[in-house]
Amino acid sequence: MRRFLTTAVLFVAVAGTAAWFLTRPEPWPASHWEGLGEPDVANGALVFSAGGCVSCHARPGAVEGEAQLVLSGGLALKSDFGTFHVPNISPDETAGIGGWTLAEFGNAITRGVGPHNEHLYPSFPYTSYARLTAKDVNDLFGYLKTLPKSPDVAPSHELPFPFNIRLALGGWKLLFYSDAPRVTVDTSNPKLARGQYLVEGPGHCGECHTPRNALGGFEPGQWLAGAPNPEGKGRIPNITPGSKSIGSWSEGDIVTYLETGFTPDFDSAGGSMVEVQKNMAKLPASDREAIAAYLKAVPAVQ
Repeated sequence: MRRFLTTAVLFVAVAGTAAWFLTRPEPWPASHWEGLGEPDVANGALVFSAGGCVSCHARPGAVEGEAQLVLSGGLALKSDFGTFHVPNISPDETAGIGGWTLAEFGNAITRGVGPHNEHLYPSFPYTSYARLTAKDVNDLFGYLKTLPKSPDVAPSHELPFPFNIRLALGGWKLLFYSDAPRVTVDTSNPKLARGQYLVEGPGHCGECHTPRNALGGFEPGQWLAGAPNPEGKGRIPNITPGSKSIGSWSEGDIVTYLETGFTPDFDSAGGSMVEVQKNMAKLPASDREAIAAYLKAVPAVQ
């Protein structure tokens, strides 16, 4: 019995150590964020628009213009796992991220690791932002520092057990976190490579347009195939070439929609897509063209 208990204890210890090792937070090595130089704030503003930061982090109810650049957070995101409250990411040193280093910001946005080496919840789309280059992260961080400070402290998440246990997020990341391409396209074509980067990375289009399983991970083989609307009734549409709604659109139709909000049928963007379209309209025309080319190149899902 003593030998059995000793073996059992050793097994539990080894299993626990292995589980911790496999699910521990994994920030980038410090060298990843070194030598990037002064940020290109103009490019940072474009990354900010591509990433749709205003849509979630602006104070709820903020109208267009300067008010939307006060990134005080506070928006409540309701889900099957509880309610997440979007944090303050203004340059305020106490309530926001003004006291963060580039490495802390970069590890949060691309690795889902907070400044205290804690796992972050994937309500923050770091599984998409994981594809951001170090340069774009540096430029984005530089741009955020130019925005107004806000002393508003966002509420804490409201999550029931066991979803309030952050350690479990390591297991979730083990299953679903990856910075690999979502689909295969011809990246020897610079336009397609740029479109893939924008859609799968900062644009984080799959976060709404791809269905998820019971654990909140993307369904395999269903990239951009449409999903239930996380904000309520209806569905987020399929935007692959197999879509009944936009599958017949040309690249030019998609470009026009992203620039103006108008469809080939003279309808207009609605719901949460209104803010997305406004952000896309701020990008260079070449980026909208790259996004359109990529959307016509992804595998069609009926």
